[in-house]
Amino acid sequence: MPKNFIKKYLPDPDSIKNHQSMKIFGKFIHDGNLWHLHRRSARGAFAAGLFAALMPMPGQTVLAVALAILFRVNIPVSVALCWVTNPFTMAPIFYICYNIGIIVLGHPAQDVEFHATFEWLMASINTVGKPFLVGSLIFASAVSALSWMIIDGLWRLNISRAWKKRQLKRQRLDE
Repeated sequence: MPKNFIKKYLPDPDSIKNHQSMKIFGKFIHDGNLWHLHRRSARGAFAAGLFAALMPMPGQTVLAVALAILFRVNIPVSVALCWVTNPFTMAPIFYICYNIGIIVLGHPAQDVEFHATFEWLMASINTVGKPFLVGSLIFASAVSALSWMIIDGLWRLNISRAWKKRQLKRQRLDE
């Protein structure tokens, strides 16, 4: 994948490093290797960022940074991918997660009417909570692994094409 294309959409490293929620990582966040972009760091960052994004929890960005530090992958890519889950995508993603959970656990589907209140959340945790959390873990793991493979494949394909292009250019110059 072209580095410039990815870098164009990444958050500024200084804004991430200086954010109040990142102070818990101390000196670990200042490791220069976590800010370089190459094939290994990109594929791992996609996996870490998407895993964090698909986990139904507050503080997905903190989880993405923790995973990036743990697996020594690119922090800005991981943080940027946390925005996959946003108010527009949450409902379909959570619906998929819930359905995966009921299939895996063999639970019957519950007819649930969503309300964005803490009371609704606490009342429904007993009925939809377990299938939703299990489904979220499975879905996040699957999407994470798939993204790792896709980014690795696309990066290799891009390198292969660049080599072939360079080889053709050399052949034309030799003629």
